[in-house]
Amino acid sequence: MSASTRESLPTTCFSVQACSEPSVMSRVLELFVKRGLVPTRIVSDVSGPADDVLTIDIQMRGLEPELAGYMARCMRQLAYVDCVLTSERGTVPDARTG
Repeated sequence: MSASTRESLPTTCFSVQACSEPSVMSRVLELFVKRGLVPTRIVSDVSGPADDVLTIDIQMRGLEPELAGYMARCMRQLAYVDCVLTSERGTVPDARTG
């Protein structure tokens, strides 16, 4: 995929809620690594009464919708993952060109 094609695609947002287990984050990120992708943004938080809930928010610019859906389904099948939500943010035109 060319850089211009990738820039025309929206940013996919994944929100993963899981048990706070040491292996969860690496298993989620492995889905990107296997495809040679570096997420645009990653934020994680541990919460809950016993610090037992891990939330990982990942943004990936230029991901094709079919691949984003497949990756979300893969995340939902990982051990300790309770919920995966996805959304898309549209592209913003460059102020210098448009």
